[in-house]
Amino acid sequence: MPSFKIDPSTAVVFVATAPEPKMVNKKTGERAVDRETGAGMTTVGLLVSDEGEGNLYQVAVPETGIPEGLAPGTPVKVIGLKAGDWENEFNGQKRHGISFRAVAVTAGV
Repeated sequence: MPSFKIDPSTAVVFVATAPEPKMVNKKTGERAVDRETGAGMTTVGLLVSDEGEGNLYQVAVPETGIPEGLAPGTPVKVIGLKAGDWENEFNGQKRHGISFRAVAVTAGV
């Protein structure tokens, strides 16, 4: 599916939820991996505030792009942020949405 770049350079971004492993299947414990590097994927909740509006996004990031000690409330910069649409069918119901992915999240403003 197509994706497009997002420029968060004018936004204020904070960690909302601590990074945790992104799972493909929670029952089996299978972890998602980056198709290009093979690194395990991590999901981090980011609060993005720009032009008077704040939104919470769950962003997938390779574990190599997450610094140690990233905790809620930490101001961060997001590198290589992209959004892409997705669609699947589960138990006969179609679901769709937008997923967010970044190359890295770095501490500091």
